[in-house]
Amino acid sequence: MSFFTEENRALAGEIIGRYPKRRSAMIPLLHVAQGQAGWVTPEAMIEIAELVDTTPAEVLGTCSFYEMFKREPVGKYLVNVCVTMSCALAGAVELMEHAEERLGVRAGGTTPDGMFTLASAECQAACTEAPCLQVNYRYRYRVDTEGFDQLIDDLASGSLDSEIPQHGITARVRQHIPADRAVGAVPPESVNEQPVWLAAPAPNGAGSS
Repeated sequence: MSFFTEENRALAGEIIGRYPKRRSAMIPLLHVAQGQAGWVTPEAMIEIAELVDTTPAEVLGTCSFYEMFKREPVGKYLVNVCVTMSCALAGAVELMEHAEERLGVRAGGTTPDGMFTLASAECQAACTEAPCLQVNYRYRYRVDTEGFDQLIDDLASGSLDSEIPQHGITARVRQHIPADRAVGAVPPESVNEQPVWLAAPAPNGAGSS
């Protein structure tokens, strides 16, 4: 029985068709799998291996390398609190302690209702906006304890659903490559001319001398 839904299996075929080497589609397919289940299940890794002609062990190796791919269930909302220097100096330690008390779990834990997973994170590259956190990798800046409580209330009520999708959904708009700009699934060693779109004239005379 297929792990992927019929819709996602069709999407997987479309994604694989973009690449000259099937294995190049592995990371995009891991995102599709996580978007379907909220995490990357062993069944998903086995099916991805079959689709890209590699081994489940290689898929596991790729999946385990990237922090964004979760190999065990997480909550609908993954709350990552930055605890690195700038955020720590601005109150991240106190914010994390408050988050643990508010959610009733320690960092790394998931609430019993499966709604929230709380985690600490290293630098999120928003040092001027400390303390910061991410919810499903969407930023929240200069968060104090009151702001954290409001955020949790809003997430629980569903009022932020249009802004923050459930864990695993990286983007609401999927990449689309027009047919006239597609490179095509051609091995690099078989390409002996530049892509058609490179030879096309620049719009409005841009780039002309």
